[in-house]
Amino acid sequence: MSTRSRVVLLSAVAVTAALSLTACGKGGVSGGGGNTNFVTGNNGISTVPVSKRTAAPDLSGPTIDGKTADVADFKGKVVVVNFWGSWCGPCREEAEYFAKVSKAYQGKGVQFVGVNTRDSSTTSAVNFEKAHGITYPNLYDPTGKLMLRFKKGTLNPQLIPSTLVIDRHGRVAARALEALDDTSLLKMLKPVLAEK
Repeated sequence: MSTRSRVVLLSAVAVTAALSLTACGKGGVSGGGGNTNFVTGNNGISTVPVSKRTAAPDLSGPTIDGKTADVADFKGKVVVVNFWGSWCGPCREEAEYFAKVSKAYQGKGVQFVGVNTRDSSTTSAVNFEKAHGITYPNLYDPTGKLMLRFKKGTLNPQLIPSTLVIDRHGRVAARALEALDDTSLLKMLKPVLAEK
């Protein structure tokens, strides 16, 4: 391989790496096509009208603490699903807000569930959970297979972090493709919780 070919190849690898690293930060717009029936507000939160919502896929499996969890078990409650990784800086920034809001809404018809992804072992995920005071269940999804269960053209999680709000009927109502603080999280949660 010539020196020029190596430089071109290394440049392509560097660009690809840089693009993939930016996924752990502000949201993107990729995925799906056609009429998705959702609207993205100026705060980065996409919502779907009640009549256009689709059911969330199966989000079940082992948790980072060796138990099992299934989001479908929480039907009848509003479920906040946060996709995160211990290696993700924005995930660390938002974790305290998720812990705070989950505690404030405990017993008020809201259930939080985390999905830990791309951590090679549960050790760092468990340490993350302890460090940030997270007490709700966290599914362990090291290969990202749970994220891939969402159909294109729906409010699917596309980045880490991503957050979804699932309504009482098990349908995806809102999505954010960026780190959230407590104010942004409540902007997603409160309208869905107010639905009858």
